[in-house]
Amino acid sequence: MQHRPLGQQGLRVSALGLGVMGMTMAYGPSNEDEGIATIRRAHELGIDFFDTAELYGQGTGSNEVLLGKAVRGFRDDVVLATKFGFDMTAEPFGSGVDSRPENIRKVAENSLRYLGTDRIDLFYQHISDPDVPVEEVAGTVGELIAEGKVKYFGLSNVGPQYIRRAHAVTPVAALQSEYSVFERELEEKILPVLRELGIGLVPYAPLGRGFLSGAVKPASEYPEGDMRRWDERWQGENYTYNLRATEQLKEFATAKGLTVAQLALAWLLAQGEDIAPIPGTRSPERVAENAHAADVRLTEADLTRIAEILPQGSAGSRLPAALMPNFITD
Repeated sequence: MQHRPLGQQGLRVSALGLGVMGMTMAYGPSNEDEGIATIRRAHELGIDFFDTAELYGQGTGSNEVLLGKAVRGFRDDVVLATKFGFDMTAEPFGSGVDSRPENIRKVAENSLRYLGTDRIDLFYQHISDPDVPVEEVAGTVGELIAEGKVKYFGLSNVGPQYIRRAHAVTPVAALQSEYSVFERELEEKILPVLRELGIGLVPYAPLGRGFLSGAVKPASEYPEGDMRRWDERWQGENYTYNLRATEQLKEFATAKGLTVAQLALAWLLAQGEDIAPIPGTRSPERVAENAHAADVRLTEADLTRIAEILPQGSAGSRLPAALMPNFITD
């Protein structure tokens, strides 16, 4: 597995990481033993970049605990990333934000305990807080870095000006944002700023939240608690358009001896050496399949054909309109 730099402060990670969110939330019932087996299989394959968050434990720390348990035998060989920024007491769950310095510190201490570690390698602000200036957020994480509790600072789901303001206070190693051949919103305004400032990009949902996994079905066929039941990309005409495009990608991938997921991940890796996607899966077999994408080299002709199939990404918004105001894009 190749490695790539994130930021200019010395952080290096495997070209592909592993997102752990789906092991405890958002994609229906989960199984801890399966999650641990998947994480350990990823490590065997050379993946050393694992992503979790306070939010993913839904207030219990369960996602971080699972990750910490899985890497216990090789903690010093991996990069653990987690996030702060939500108000875990807000109702409905996930509807409130809190990036006050005292909460950042509280989350850091909880995450250290849940993960069973003495430092957080990459600590992201998960979502912006309109009541707390980003300079205050960056300053607080900078203090945690100085104290040795955090190694690198990251941001998630924010736009160019927010990134600039944070980076001026504490250097930002990486921005985590949704990015895939399906979701291209950040290419015009955000990616150029990251490259100007020397900040890495960590795409989440690099397989279109499963649409590019090769095993997609209509929204109504997913169980309660699975976010794909309400994702616009799985609805009506959007679903029809996206399914047709996925079928074309699958046909192209098959001709190259790849799965559509491998093609989608290889496409992301081809967008720059400063990009390290974190596909999520609960399956050891699927993580091995995904890992092979790091060895795939796409030609310019390949990239042109993919652009012809999906010139502007998928049909349908990646988030419900009610959540969009919390995701800064300017």
